[in-house]
Amino acid sequence: KLTTDTIAALATAQVQGLTTGQMQALISNQISAINSNTLQSLKTSQIAALTTAQVATGLTTDQIGQLKSAQIAALTTAQVQGMTTDQIVALGTTQVQALVSNQLQALTSSQFAAMESVDLQALKSTQIAALTTAQVNSLTTDNIVALSSTQIQSLTTAQMQALTSAQIANMETVDLQSLKTSQIAALTTDQVQKLTTDTIAALATAQVQGLTTGQMQALISNQISAINSNDLQSLKTSQIAALTTAQVATGLTTDQIGQLKSAQI
Repeated sequence: KLTTDTIAALATAQVQGLTTGQMQALISNQISAINSNTLQSLKTSQIAALTTAQVATGLTTDQIGQLKSAQIAALTTAQVQGMTTDQIVALGTTQVQALVSNQLQALTSSQFAAMESVDLQALKSTQIAALTTAQVNSLTTDNIVALSSTQIQSLTTAQMQALTSAQIANMETVDLQSLKTSQIAALTTDQVQKLTTDTIAALATAQVQGLTTGQMQALISNQISAINSNDLQSLKTSQIAALTTAQVATGLTTDQIGQLKSAQI
């Protein structure tokens, strides 16, 4: 029954002395009344003791933005998953970087989509690799554009296979070309078949050389026609031999035929 004025007037040491039971007894407007200095002094055990409802309805967006990295890392997965999208937006880049793997994986698609581009760009490679396939699949095209080459290179095989054709098509050329050959080889034949001609043309030579037999056979005519001369000449003889008769007849242009090396012929 403490008033919000009483809560706001408590000294830092007094708030730090609140037990787990007392923390859980606080109602929303009492939590909202805790000033920033006192809030930042709360022990990680006190933060973790709050119920999901207290976090979601008690902590204001300003308070969320004031939490220390250690306090953010102390949040339980249930607390994180219960946060509102406004609270997710309120997180700063340092706070986002403080999220551990299980906290990131607890984020719902709507929460993850609410993350600002600047915060998404702040995620470490280990954090990117920890994302679930559903989270990767939920990335907007703006999110994909916001990712750095280093972050793109952190995507696992399963994450690569979770990407939609629209997401791959919206990767910036520098990011696309930064993909490891193992990541390119991880793409499903369905994903390969849906690559735009611009994407095919933008692939680096090593990436084209990394296409598997199955991926080569999944290419449709206009994709084969989009392979530039340098990449075409870099194809292994096994990749050329993997092409179907229809792919050779309708995919390879007369110019491309004329550019094939003797060993490829």
